[in-house]
Amino acid sequence: MPLLRKFINNILQERLFQKNDNLIVAVSGGIDSVVLCELCCHAKFNFEIAHCNFQLRGDESERDEAFVNSLGEKYSVKVFIKKFETKKYAEERRISIQVSARELRYKWFDELLQVSDTNGAHNVSDIVHQTFLLTAHHANDNAETLLMNFFKGTGIKGLHGILPKQERIVRPLLFAKKEEIVSFANEHNLKFVEDSSNLTEKYTRNYFRHTLIPSLQKVFPQVEKNLQDNIERFREIDTLYQQAIAYHKKKLLEYRGNELYIPVLKLLKATPLKTIVYEIIKEYGFTPHQTDDVLNLLKSETGKYISSPSHRIIKNRKWIVISPQNTVETLLIVIDENTKQIEFSNGKLTVEKIENNDLKIPVNNDIAMLDAKHVTFPLLLRKWKQGDYFYPLGMQKVTNGKVGKKKLSRFFIDQKMSISEKENAWVIESDKRIIWVVGKRIDHRFRITPTTTNILKIILSQK
Repeated sequence: MPLLRKFINNILQERLFQKNDNLIVAVSGGIDSVVLCELCCHAKFNFEIAHCNFQLRGDESERDEAFVNSLGEKYSVKVFIKKFETKKYAEERRISIQVSARELRYKWFDELLQVSDTNGAHNVSDIVHQTFLLTAHHANDNAETLLMNFFKGTGIKGLHGILPKQERIVRPLLFAKKEEIVSFANEHNLKFVEDSSNLTEKYTRNYFRHTLIPSLQKVFPQVEKNLQDNIERFREIDTLYQQAIAYHKKKLLEYRGNELYIPVLKLLKATPLKTIVYEIIKEYGFTPHQTDDVLNLLKSETGKYISSPSHRIIKNRKWIVISPQNTVETLLIVIDENTKQIEFSNGKLTVEKIENNDLKIPVNNDIAMLDAKHVTFPLLLRKWKQGDYFYPLGMQKVTNGKVGKKKLSRFFIDQKMSISEKENAWVIESDKRIIWVVGKRIDHRFRITPTTTNILKIILSQK
């Protein structure tokens, strides 16, 4: 079957895009992307061209840019050109040139798609037409990617290779072998440019392309076809895999605000445990190598934790808690007599004064009812600190007839608060005395009594 017919059939079968959608073709100037342009032209698709000049090969990079501009003239389509300071980008972030080029390329592709959305028609009748960005990855690229992922270590996702469609990035040539692309180019007398960096084995992909795969072909002549067949199998396996992971997550995960709670005993019964644990924690910045640390955490004592750049996983009695790392925030807020509402990281406080007309005091930790005559303004709303103490309401009296004081650190232990809950605890202070551990307990000295005439009422509305 001619390559053009296979191309169109593949787009229909994979449901990559519609006939009248707008396409932006990523064109390096090499044979693969040139053939992709020619196929889009023969298929009568609406397309434009985008070219990345990474400025890594001197005059050769400028030659490629000029050639891509000539393709725009040939097809009478618009050409987008972007020059990148790739070496500078790599040095600043201490990453490889390959990784830098990939990051820069796909960031720009996303920007092009967003600009296309902004400039597109807004009439209801035009919304059906979308814009997609096409790259010229083919079957040989996919086989190389599979092997690279396998040898550097990967999960199921790495084994299904390059996907034909990821959101609006489309790869419509993944079905085609390199030899088919070359044959099509020769048949249509297509001109293209050669990238000299493709010949060096300095880059990992080139080693796989020029050395490893040819060596494997000596032992397994059908290795490329076998790898392509495996990619198809792994894509289907991944679908089943994701369904199973979603099932386990639904059974195990309990969301409480911005924290995730997982019951330890229930998790320990899950099979396969290590895989399920990794699929849960990877979304929070944890690496595969930290999976064993989490498994050890399941049997550790309360308070132990491990960290990622954005989150911590904490053992808290019968639970594993995934909690965001603390961020910098205001640690001290002044509340004066005229303050009616105040917002802070744990929610919103509403402050009001009312008369004591035999009010029924609510049994609600989020409402503080205080004797106003003992409260001195301004009040301070702040994070608690080590050494803080108060006289908890309801605490049993000691032998001298007075209510004993208790350090907040001990109070939090008695309340069985997790590490993250302790770190997020706030207090309200009046004249250097804590009147309320917000959302937990008021101080006995500020309680409502039969002689109370005016009440300071503070309500916490939690996020």
